[in-house]
This record gives sequence, C-alpha cells and structure tokens, in this order.
Amino acid sequence: MVATLTWLPAAALGLAGAVYGVLADRLAARWPEHETPGIRSPDWRTGLVLLLSAGAFAALPARFGSGRDLLLAGVFFAALVVLLATDLDQRLLPDELTLPLIPATLLVLLAGWNPVLADKQLGVASGLAAAILAPLFLGVTGALFRGALGMGDLKLAISLGLACGLSQLFAGFVVASLASGVVLVALLASRRLGLRSAIPFGPILILAAFLAVLRPVT
Repeated sequence: MVATLTWLPAAALGLAGAVYGVLADRLAARWPEHETPGIRSPDWRTGLVLLLSAGAFAALPARFGSGRDLLLAGVFFAALVVLLATDLDQRLLPDELTLPLIPATLLVLLAGWNPVLADKQLGVASGLAAAILAPLFLGVTGALFRGALGMGDLKLAISLGLACGLSQLFAGFVVASLASGVVLVALLASRRLGLRSAIPFGPILILAAFLAVLRPVT
C-alpha cells in the first residue's frame, strides 16, 4: 500500500502534464496570431508536446521534496511547455513569455529559492555566468554554422541559464541534442519532415532545460 502511494504524486502530475500538453498545443494552434487562416488539427506535434509535458511533470516529485521547490519548478515547466508548443507550431518563442521569464528566474536565483542551484556552492555565480555564456555560445555557433537560431532562442537561453546554471544546462544540452537527433531521423524517415524543412531550435533548448532541472546536482 505504501509503495503504491509513493507513485500517486508522479502519476497525478504526469496525467496533469499530459492534459496541459494538449491544451498548450491547442493554444499554440491559435496564439500568437497566425499569418495563415484556419486552426491546425492535432498531429505529431500534439503527441510530442503531450509526451514531453507528461514526462517532465511526472518526474518532478522524485526530484524535489520541498513544496516550494516543486511549485517553482512546476511553474517554470508550465511556461516551457507553452513555448515548446508555439515553437513547434510556428517556429516562434513569443516575447510575452520569454521576456518575463528573465526577471522572474533572476529574482528566484538572487532570493535563494532556485530549486536547482539554491543548495549548490557558487550557485548564484553559476546561474549568472550561464545567463551570459549560454546565449553567447548559441549566437556564435549559430553564426558560424548558419543555423535557424532566432532572437527568441537567445532570450530563452538567458532565463534557462539563470534557472539551471552552467554545468546542469551543459549536461542537459548534450543529452537533448542527441535525443533530438533521434527524433529528427524518425520524423524524416516517416516523411513528417523533409530535408529542407525549417527545424526550430527552441525544442532542443527546452528539452535541455527539462533534463537540467530534473538531473540531480553533483
């Protein structure tokens, strides 16, 4: 009975995350305003957002025992899921979300409430350094390799750095890049994407943030 009860928070949050993922996808099909008329029907993007949202939220109770940490990480994840949905749908990370995330994550970091960095030595320094170096690194590599990096990605990278810190965000980015490569190959093989399709970079950053937050700090 006790073993069963320990799974309830994860199951409940996972179910809530799945529902929230579908709602985020349906929101992204309508907002921000699309250039083309009509509302996209649920498709592979809906399923991808659902799965990532459900998995991220379900993993939170095992990572954070404090109610405040769980709440702050959950709110952060909620914003990232909507950004994931809009970037997959429109290749857009709206300023209405990316810009408020920067002062919000900075305030949480400086107040000592950051769920990832609060108990880490030099946690504040790590967050501030990542907020500078992450967008700088992305900007330089995007220019060198002529990738599809946009200003929204750079704005998002600032808040991800503040929330995750250098080592956590780097580790998450490495794993997210590998996982995203597998997903892209599967989508190309199933002809859901073409070789000339524009691939948004935001989902890789968001997956990296999920992994960085959920990865135990060493």
